[in-house]
Amino acid sequence: MFGLTTRNNWNRDLFFDPFRELDEMERALRGTGRGFGGFRTDIIDDGDQYRLEADLPGFRKEDIHVDVNDGRLTISATRNNESEEKKDGYVHRERSYGSFTRSFDVSGIDEDAIKARYADGVLTLELPKKPEEKPQPKRIELV
Repeated sequence: MFGLTTRNNWNRDLFFDPFRELDEMERALRGTGRGFGGFRTDIIDDGDQYRLEADLPGFRKEDIHVDVNDGRLTISATRNNESEEKKDGYVHRERSYGSFTRSFDVSGIDEDAIKARYADGVLTLELPKKPEEKPQPKRIELV
């Protein structure tokens, strides 16, 4: 079953999510200002596909990687910023580094047809749904 859904519409009885407790802990820590530093995502059901929008402001396109392996889609982004300002004998220097990763179950998605684009700090993935496979009845011959 395809596990992409927004948190606001999460029905725990319909979906199995082995990372649910980690997500709840992350939400609790985020409220205290000690979150894990992930990035926000929205998942929209467009009927024949899902659209995933991930907020990644300040990242360069070449620092964002989207990989699909064994039914799992992983988005990772790395940021390395250094700046130095010299003025009137004063030196101001700042550095920031960060690595962010999120993974999603895409077992119900046509992995070969995924499309991605990055514009204005938002990564958008189009994730076409696989057609539903209805089990064909089998007749067992009596011997």
